[in-house]
Amino acid sequence: MHNYDEYKGIAEHHLLDYLPQVDAKARTIYDSMKYSVMSGGKRLRPVLLLAACEYAGGETAEALPYACAIEYIHTYSLIHDDLPAMDNDDLRRGNPTNHKIYGEAVAILAGDGLLNTAFETLFRNLTYYFDDPKKLKRHISAALIIAKAAGVNGMIAGQLADVENECRECSIELVDFIDENKTGALLKAPILAGLILAGADEPTILHFASYAECIGKAFQVSDDILDVVGTEKELGKTIGKDSAQGKANYALVNGIEAAEKELHRLTVLAKEALEEACGDTSFFEELADQLEKRRS
Repeated sequence: MHNYDEYKGIAEHHLLDYLPQVDAKARTIYDSMKYSVMSGGKRLRPVLLLAACEYAGGETAEALPYACAIEYIHTYSLIHDDLPAMDNDDLRRGNPTNHKIYGEAVAILAGDGLLNTAFETLFRNLTYYFDDPKKLKRHISAALIIAKAAGVNGMIAGQLADVENECRECSIELVDFIDENKTGALLKAPILAGLILAGADEPTILHFASYAECIGKAFQVSDDILDVVGTEKELGKTIGKDSAQGKANYALVNGIEAAEKELHRLTVLAKEALEEACGDTSFFEELADQLEKRRS
């Protein structure tokens, strides 16, 4: 298997491959989409998809359209999340947010464009496997997993609960719901999609599903902690926003100490979930540790 930076490099090298060419009269939408897609970031989701596929014996080239599609979906969600009607943020990945460069209307359309481009990429990819029913079934299943994770029973559900419950007293159950959906859904989906593309067996998928659920929630708990104790320079975005907006932030609701304990508990559980998985799972175990310790 490759290391994290190698997977990241593969994904970034191909991120512009699937952005459609547009008429010169609509050039601004392409520029706006490209601006956010190429503004940096951890590329965690495409890395997870490529790594999971390769772990299960698949080829990264076959998984690339899915890796890029999920990064387009993630980027669209960030563009929309930063809008004044949502989190009203001016900084993302150390750069001005999309609407600060292109205006709110174009930013909304750029997000829409990236979401549609993601599914255009997935659907076009399916046409390459019409003569291979077995492989086509795997590709359709992987695409469906990504679509569901991005939808109203996944990321959008978490975002809605996040927005609707600002400045309200929140239960731990609600915080868990937000974390599992707003962030966790789009971290679980690439792992499962990558495994399915490679034809992984059911026990392997179940082990990794448990792993993915833990690191997905852990990632958001870590984000919540960093919003309280991190720095703008490290994070590349405005800090203290959750407190200012009364967000259902795990660290704010339960305290920093409890959040750090929960982060560690989830990291341990994630690694334990892979103990019975076949093959070398060290990449994923080390990644869980790195995500626990991250400062950005």
